[in-house]
Amino acid sequence: MAREAGDSHVPHSAELLRFADAALAGDEAELAAARQAVLTAVGPAAFVDVCATVASFNAVVKIADGCGISLEDAKAERTHDLRQELGVNALRSH
Repeated sequence: MAREAGDSHVPHSAELLRFADAALAGDEAELAAARQAVLTAVGPAAFVDVCATVASFNAVVKIADGCGISLEDAKAERTHDLRQELGVNALRSH
């Protein structure tokens, strides 16, 4: 699910998006390459922060899914089109 970084004004956005996608996709070779690209781009200290951020977001979603916490109706209504565009509705945990 490679995405375009676009004009996000976020430094190293291409490397960060690649890493986030690879961390969730499960392709070990791509994850290793993306990990190295982020490390090279941001340096060791920021790399740890990047990894912690990706892990934290992943954990929060898994905890909510495991507990059976669903998206609130108001948020579901407001984000319907965005979730559809991003393919979130097709995910197994939806």
